[in-house]
Amino acid sequence: MRGAVPGLESPVPVAGRLPVVLQEDEFLQRFVSAFDDLLAPVFLTLDSLPAYFDPQLAPPDFLEWLCGWVGIEPDDTWTVQRRREIVASAIEVHRWRGTARGVAHAVGLVVDGTVTVTDSGGAAWSPAPGADIPGDTEPWLRVVLHVPDPAAVDVRRVERVLAGVKAAHVPHVLEIQEVAS
Repeated sequence: MRGAVPGLESPVPVAGRLPVVLQEDEFLQRFVSAFDDLLAPVFLTLDSLPAYFDPQLAPPDFLEWLCGWVGIEPDDTWTVQRRREIVASAIEVHRWRGTARGVAHAVGLVVDGTVTVTDSGGAAWSPAPGADIPGDTEPWLRVVLHVPDPAAVDVRRVERVLAGVKAAHVPHVLEIQEVAS
């Protein structure tokens, strides 16, 4: 991931940390300068470590790791900016996981269009004792994608996202509808 950078100056030169007696030895100075070349990227990475965990600042190659850390399978067609937005939204997606709002948000991140989600509801009650419970007894989920080009939608990717964010026991129906541009 991070490697040697030619000409990178170490913020903490090893030669300056040697005892004064050893700092006068020219051979030893040249010898320990090799450690400076090796350790400079490590020190500079550690100095900027918080930036690596911020999706808006992380280097593109490290952004791939962040995707894995938050449970996102990156798509090769996504731009770096799109990946940053999706990783930044991961907390919101996980917070609402299993709800209609969470499903709509997660699917909306991978589809260019609007998403409408309806479900059977999470709980039902009746205001009158002994009356029938309103709503459906069987859970269901209906996801409608309103997109300008239905052929451009990667249905397999949307299905994988749905499987990851909806409740496992709830069957779903995915519909793709074209909207006029």
